Amino acid sequence: MDIDTLAQKIIAGDRRALSRAITLIESSRTDHREQAAQLMERLKGAERQAIRVGLSGTPGVGKSTFIESFGTMLTGQGLKVAVLAVDPSSARSGGSILGDKTRMEQLSRDPNAFIRPSPSQSHLGGVARRTREAVTVCEAAGFDVVLIETVGVGQSETVVAEMSDLFILLLAPGGGDELQGVKRGIMEIADIILVNKADGDLKPAATRTCTDYSGALRLLRKRPQDPAGFPKAMMVSAQQNEGLQEAWKEMTALIDWRRENGFFEARREEQARYWFEQEVRNGLLARLDTPGARQAMQDYAARVANGAITPTVAARELLDALGR
Repeated sequence: MDIDTLAQKIIAGDRRALSRAITLIESSRTDHREQAAQLMERLKGAERQAIRVGLSGTPGVGKSTFIESFGTMLTGQGLKVAVLAVDPSSARSGGSILGDKTRMEQLSRDPNAFIRPSPSQSHLGGVARRTREAVTVCEAAGFDVVLIETVGVGQSETVVAEMSDLFILLLAPGGGDELQGVKRGIMEIADIILVNKADGDLKPAATRTCTDYSGALRLLRKRPQDPAGFPKAMMVSAQQNEGLQEAWKEMTALIDWRRENGFFEARREEQARYWFEQEVRNGLLARLDTPGARQAMQDYAARVANGAITPTVAARELLDALGR
C-alpha cells in the first residue's frame, strides 16, 4: 500500500480511500500498525479541523434516530458530516452486528455524509481503541462535523470526552430524577443533555426529566470552560425533527465561546497529551504479549494457583524480570 498516495486521496475527499484508511487503522497487525503511523504523520499536514461531537446514551434512547435526523439537518445546511458508530462486541465470539448504517438509511444515502460502524472489540469506555485516529482521518478528508456514537453502556462511558470538542448526553423521558442527575461520572462531563422522544404522550415526562436535570446541573461545580448557562438540558424529538436546530445553535455557540476564550485549543492539547500517555501504556502492555512473557506469566500463574506465591509478589517479580 502506497501511504503517500492514500494520504493524497484522503485529503482530496476520496470516500474509498477514507474507508481503506480506517480499516488500516483498526488493524492490529504489526505491519499495518506501522503503515497507520506513517499515514497519520502524512495527514498531519492537512491542518483541517472539524467539530468533534461525542454522543452517548443508554441503549434504546434513540441515538441512531437522533444522528440520522441531526446529520440530515446538518447536510441540508451544506455541511459535510462523518459518523463513527461504535458497536458492542460479543464477549463470547468477539463479533459485532454493525447495524448502525442500516438504521440510518436516509443519511447513508446522503452524498455529504459518511457513516462508518466499528466494533468495540471489548475496549472499555464506549469507543473502539482506534476511534480517535479515525476522527483525525475524517478531519483530513474535509468533513465539517464528526459525530462519534458510543456503545451506550452507562455512567462510566467517558473516554469519548477525550476525543471530542462537545460531549452530548441523550436521555429518554423518565430517565432519572434530580438525584440521579448529580451523580458523578458521565453527568459531570456532559456539555449538553438532550432529552429525546419529547413528543406525543411522552412530552410531559420529557418536560419533567428536562426540569430535573436542569436543576441537577446547577448543583454541579461550574467548569472554567463553560460560559453562563452551560452545561444545560434541552428537549428534542428526533422522530419529529423538533428542537434539533436549537440544539445545534447552542452547540455552535459553546464552541465559538471556547474558541474566543482559548479553551478550545487548550482542550485539544490536553487530549493529545492524554492519548500519548495511553499509547505508551498500550505499548507496555503489548510487550507482555510475547512468547517469553506469556510463558513466564503461565509459570507464575501456576505458582499463584497452588499457593506457592501471592499474586502481588508474583506480579512484582514478573515485572522486575521483564524490565531487565
